[in-house]
Amino acid sequence: MEVRVRYAPSPTGLQHIGGVRTALFNYFFAKSMGGKFILRVEDTDRERYSDESLQDLYDTLDWLGIKWDEGPVVGGPYGPYIQSERFDIYKEYAEKLVRDGKAYYCYCTPERLEKVRQEQIASKSEYQGYDRHCANLTDEERADLEAQGIKPVIRLRVPTEGKTTFHDVLMGDITRKNKDVSPDPILLKSDGFPTYHLANVIDDHMMGITHIMRAQEWIPSGPLHILLYEAFGWEPPIYCHLPMVMGKDGQKLSKRHGSTSVRDFRAKGYLPEAILNYVTLVGWSLDDHTEFFTKEDLEKCFRMENIHKAPGVFDYKKLDWFNGQYIRQTDDEKLAALVTPYLQECGFISKEESEEEKKLVLSLIPSVKERMKVLSDVVPLTSFLFQDVPVTDKAVYVAKGSNEENTLQALEEGSQILLSSLKEGKAESEIEEALVALSQKLGIKINGVFQPIRVAITNSTVSLPLFDSIRLLGLEETEKRLGRAISFFKEN
Repeated sequence: MEVRVRYAPSPTGLQHIGGVRTALFNYFFAKSMGGKFILRVEDTDRERYSDESLQDLYDTLDWLGIKWDEGPVVGGPYGPYIQSERFDIYKEYAEKLVRDGKAYYCYCTPERLEKVRQEQIASKSEYQGYDRHCANLTDEERADLEAQGIKPVIRLRVPTEGKTTFHDVLMGDITRKNKDVSPDPILLKSDGFPTYHLANVIDDHMMGITHIMRAQEWIPSGPLHILLYEAFGWEPPIYCHLPMVMGKDGQKLSKRHGSTSVRDFRAKGYLPEAILNYVTLVGWSLDDHTEFFTKEDLEKCFRMENIHKAPGVFDYKKLDWFNGQYIRQTDDEKLAALVTPYLQECGFISKEESEEEKKLVLSLIPSVKERMKVLSDVVPLTSFLFQDVPVTDKAVYVAKGSNEENTLQALEEGSQILLSSLKEGKAESEIEEALVALSQKLGIKINGVFQPIRVAITNSTVSLPLFDSIRLLGLEETEKRLGRAISFFKEN
């Protein structure tokens, strides 16, 4: 049996981490089994649909290097792969269920349905939901309702007795009493639009989907989908409901934890290799020690049995660490090209980027790549080279455990040691030893000397290594900024 899996998002919002993880799990499982990865666009929610969301879907998968074997754009033998182009198919199969007595036409108006709902609430009835008012209408009654111009919906006949069970690879057998399944849900709306459940089941069957890997939030829909498969007389696929993606606080990952859309991560400067690697590890592992995987590695080693039952925790700091590792593995010239747009956006270099600017950016890379967690970090790390905005708050210069008096002395004596040593061509290690000796003389920690010097030169407490900063800035400008900081301390 050829493995066939699908990623079937609804283009009603930007691609987020949870959805992308579902796509990656499906993709890597298909590839590791020599199967097919199908992309299907479930766009029947026309009120929330947006072209921007659809394009974001394509752009996200393309950025991650995930190519679908069948689907929109590339086509395939089971198309169309966009649900809004399959309405005739859904109508045909819904009407077949009516003919077979497995479904029926319902003419209830929204007003009547709301009245029933309010009555159920008022009576505190255990039974909540549609009251099956139209389940057994006669032909004459139906004809009379249609003569009034009422367009019916089609509802599934859900058995009121017995149980429905489906097997999940991770969770085992899941059973639900039929009386607890959504009572006679709508399959086809009066405007001809299918509901999610009808379209989903028909498409999965007609596209030959063998394994469904989807979020655990769809477990409650499992019994209903099995009932639909049974109504059609079809064999259901193998189910694997994926563990939720949680924040470190144990709650479902959401915007309150930070960015969740891949577009946001991409804009901030995360590399696709890092996102792909880390997100795949949120709820899956090969063993208890391997962390780094290329896309090609995962295409070979991903197995469904290695998916965890417990929710996966999305740790932003761990992602930063992963991204930093991938940044440091990136070739200098490639990294220079990746950070250039960030420098252009803030006006540090021109949009046209001259040859001189290209050389400048490339010269920054050896220093910045060791300090960056994301590509956008290049801006605060190098801003002191492109704009000079001196710090005018004494507290910023003063390191923990020091004071203003010691800080001024550290600036004066430290600057003299630093500048004279550099002019004499002394080694960096020798200069560092002299600055350490100065801190001991002043009775403060080493940062009490280095911090004010760093702030004076780079206008920030977070910067490139000191000697790299001086090399890029130039000795003349360095001397000027140190003198300015000393004057500021003396005059204020």
